[in-house]
Amino acid sequence: MTHVQIKEVEVYHPNHVVNSQKYIDYFKENKGKDISNLLETLGRKNYYQINNSEENSITMAIDASKRVLEKAGVEGKDVDMIIFSSQVPELTFPTNAIFVHEAIQGKKDCIVYDSNANCAGMTIAVEQASRYLLSNPHITNALVVGSDYLSIVANPDEEITYASFGDAAAAVFLEKTEEDTGFIDAIYETDSSFKENILYPDQGFSKYVLNKEFPGYIRWLPFDGAVSLLYAYEKIEKLLHRNNLQIEDVDAFCFSQFALSNIKNLQERFNIPDEKIIYIGDQYGYTGTSSPFVSLYEGIQSNRIKRGDIVLFWTIGGGHEFIAMLYKY
Repeated sequence: MTHVQIKEVEVYHPNHVVNSQKYIDYFKENKGKDISNLLETLGRKNYYQINNSEENSITMAIDASKRVLEKAGVEGKDVDMIIFSSQVPELTFPTNAIFVHEAIQGKKDCIVYDSNANCAGMTIAVEQASRYLLSNPHITNALVVGSDYLSIVANPDEEITYASFGDAAAAVFLEKTEEDTGFIDAIYETDSSFKENILYPDQGFSKYVLNKEFPGYIRWLPFDGAVSLLYAYEKIEKLLHRNNLQIEDVDAFCFSQFALSNIKNLQERFNIPDEKIIYIGDQYGYTGTSSPFVSLYEGIQSNRIKRGDIVLFWTIGGGHEFIAMLYKY
């Protein structure tokens, strides 16, 4: 029986490191706010951030892609499909994936496209690519890369974005295999009633272009994001049940790294041991679309995730839409 496995995963992040004390001092001095409790809730300590004009979402994606192909022992001419996931694309046309294709010297008969499901984007792209590989006999592998340059659109007046975002890219190489491993299943939940809580550009590109104005920063309206956890509990239970699994059968959990408090709520709800939770939001900051796979990468690097382990991913995108996915690494 054919399966689709994560052959390799790699990460790229800028060298520049920022400490959370920078934001504590900034908001105290400029806004008269103490954001220490917020940063503790989010779980922020350090952030990797771009601090030059040469790097962006495309350059980070290219670096991560080259690293994962080298690790997998694959050349660009062997890649059948490239999916670039970003909510902060450097370009809207041509596709950002075209630049990855050129950088790795991809072949002409290669499927290449961009996708955007906000912070859920890369996880959804991996799920969609996995299902597509299983259905198309002519495609044997896929490169999925998620890259967000979030710090550039963080609003210096809003601590929830300005004091939260880091910049990074993660790349996975998916490959068909006859081994009993790889993609298991995924489940979704969408509640579009939250569609105007997080907006960029806040008035849409057309108004800014017509008025010749700078599109500004992300607008993030205060809302209780914990409401998504009620959906998550139900859907994770359903996902496990329909695959004849118990929560104890899962070896590692790579959740959205946006808020440590959400991870702790999920951990408490399912009674998950600390050693099975891979948290890296205190090291990278919040990296958006790539965050569950940065978590996967760090879990593998620390030997907390090993071949044959069942990994449960969960993440949420603005609007909102979330995905929970099971993979046997």
